[in-house]
Amino acid sequence: MLEHSQLAVSAPSGAPQQWHDIDWWRVQRNVRAMQIRIAKACREGNWRRVKALQRMLTRSRSARYLAVRRVTENQGKRTAGVDRVLWDTPDAKWKAANGLKRHGYKPRPLRRVFIPKSNGKERPLGIPTMTDRAMQALYLLALAPIAETTGDPNSYGFRIERSTADAMGQLFVCLSKKVSAQWVLEADIKGCFDHINHDWLITNVPTDKVILRKWLKAGVIHKCQLQATDAGTPQGGIVSPSLANLVLDGLESQLKQHLGVTKAKKLKINVVRYADDFVITGTSREVLETEVRPWVEQFLAVRGLQLSLEKTRVVHIKEGFDFLGWNFRKYDGKLLIKPSKKNVKAFYSKVREVISTSKTVRQEDLIRQLNPILRGWAFYHQPVVAKKAYSRMDYMIFLALWRWAKRRHPKKTLQWIGAKYFKPMKGRKRVFATATMNDKGEMRTIELYSLASTPIERHKKVSGEYNPFDPSMEEMGEKRRMEQMLKRLAYRKQILSLFQSQKGLCPMCKLPITKETGWHDHHILYRTKGGGDSLNNRVLLHPLCHQRLHARGLTVNKPAPLTGGFD
Repeated sequence: MLEHSQLAVSAPSGAPQQWHDIDWWRVQRNVRAMQIRIAKACREGNWRRVKALQRMLTRSRSARYLAVRRVTENQGKRTAGVDRVLWDTPDAKWKAANGLKRHGYKPRPLRRVFIPKSNGKERPLGIPTMTDRAMQALYLLALAPIAETTGDPNSYGFRIERSTADAMGQLFVCLSKKVSAQWVLEADIKGCFDHINHDWLITNVPTDKVILRKWLKAGVIHKCQLQATDAGTPQGGIVSPSLANLVLDGLESQLKQHLGVTKAKKLKINVVRYADDFVITGTSREVLETEVRPWVEQFLAVRGLQLSLEKTRVVHIKEGFDFLGWNFRKYDGKLLIKPSKKNVKAFYSKVREVISTSKTVRQEDLIRQLNPILRGWAFYHQPVVAKKAYSRMDYMIFLALWRWAKRRHPKKTLQWIGAKYFKPMKGRKRVFATATMNDKGEMRTIELYSLASTPIERHKKVSGEYNPFDPSMEEMGEKRRMEQMLKRLAYRKQILSLFQSQKGLCPMCKLPITKETGWHDHHILYRTKGGGDSLNNRVLLHPLCHQRLHARGLTVNKPAPLTGGFD
């Protein structure tokens, strides 16, 4: 194993004078230390201290650097707001970080765009400018510790280290036993992000009221016209998911207080929420319809929200219900969680669209387009009963690819087409695969990912009490992040070996490499200078650290030889 000390990096000393001078390890340490203090003051109920610490954090250089880094490295970094400005150079990022100030700040209107939904309708998004996104990211650094500390235990959407799989795991705990609740209120909030009451937000969200009001009242530009925003928080803003969570926090805890803890336990009331979708379990239909639902409607009404009549219903567990792309249903007393029919249909439509729009591309390119889509869907359903769905989807994709191949060669025989595009591999008769040449001029086979080959693995649910800003839970969080990364890299053996040898840390900034940060595979001795692709000549770096290394002419020392690698 490669020791961290063997990955020494030459770096400049002194205060940063430009973007690539920033010591990201120090920046992360400073921000996290302040966030931990905010969370501690929040747990103690010392809101005056919380406010003072938030003010200190949002005015610090470290927080400004981190805010700009976030908005220039996420998926929306190439999407501009109404001013059409992007921060795509180190100089632009440096000037932006030093220009983030509360005094004189005035947000620009949002740029309205629409994206299609699965039901044929369109979802409106509001795209802020880069400056507004960075300001939101800055104030979110001070708001996140409070949101995580005060959040409901079984709220899993848009929260650190929580996922849909955790929500699924909690529902399994609530419904799987013989004595578990048999009835479920399946609820959905109508246009949650569009109807949140602004006055409630400004009064109850513990952040800078002046800045929050400016964001909420910034307006929207649609078809070159400025439209006022009198309610809601726009989907597309960095801070919007956390604001929505803060609005809905209390749904679980206050409901149990309303009913009484003892009565809630007797009635088997459990709330599991992911963003604005939630389910509530109970012992009978009457309890959910006459006691729980009216209280929920009143809880939401205060916040300007209401339940969607078409999507909210009470069902028996034997009938089953869909939640987060899965179907939960009991068969002869046994709870089985499977991919929902709607999710399977939407996934197949996406795959078929890729195939139909790639009629003339090379087989190798089509495989490279499809494999990430197939892996993503397979890994999403990996914790549930999905083997049957995997096998059926493999067959449907095979038929679609067979039609794709026949269309390309209408005058060839079926035997010729089968021999050209489908190979016998790994005990399977027909694998969509082809031979291709790698960088070294060697021939290798590239094949379509097999959904049925994905092993089913039970998900380890995060504790409902987990708080990423509680130092006593630091070890739990590190262990969980490492397990998730190892699982993510299980099918990329060389990257997995490098990740393990570096103990999951970037050798430049000494910070963890995670799914959110991403990574670049760096050759210590460049291939143009004769460096090879062996593991001894490669390290994993954060994308920003990789850019800094090349921009500043830095070097990473050659690591000690690895044993048992995958050269």
